[in-house]
Amino acid sequence: MAAARALRGGGCCCRRRLLFSSSSSSSAGGGPTAERGERQESAGLGFSPPAHSRNDWIGPPDKHSNLRPVIFYVPPEESPLERRLREARQEAQACDQHFWARHNCTFRQEKEEFIYSRLKAKGLEMRDETGQKATLNAEEMADFYKDFLSKNFRKHMQYNRDWYKRNFTVTFLMGQVALARALRWLRWKKKNIGN
Repeated sequence: MAAARALRGGGCCCRRRLLFSSSSSSSAGGGPTAERGERQESAGLGFSPPAHSRNDWIGPPDKHSNLRPVIFYVPPEESPLERRLREARQEAQACDQHFWARHNCTFRQEKEEFIYSRLKAKGLEMRDETGQKATLNAEEMADFYKDFLSKNFRKHMQYNRDWYKRNFTVTFLMGQVALARALRWLRWKKKNIGN
């Protein structure tokens, strides 16, 4: 669900290509400050779209956040308004990435500590005699999940508020860009019909 939100937050007006392989070679990137007409590349993504592509590219899920990173296409003649939209989308993506990477790390750590403490209380080791990792039953894990959600309730509420604010801004800018493009097209059509 978080990945769907992250992708929806970026907007769906641009065509996107799904990149299945992360084996593409990385080149020196530019991040948000990439030259116009060039690809930005964030460090650590492990992939880069071909130079001739004119679309946003979605990469493989990040191992920490489970979100698919997007490398946004920067058109050669990007207007200031289009640039604001792209930067707002990049900021939304960065915030989502940061929150979920940190949240998932905390979740995994606390889950391991919980399992260890419960197994220790039962006098068991982390691995059984066959070398398999010992687990707890569903009822015991339900205690952990309930406790974790309760402890992080305010954090999730704040994230949701911020998510809606960021994505309202993205949606508003998308409307402005669509209107500007429509007006530009109408002026172009009127000029060509008049000739």
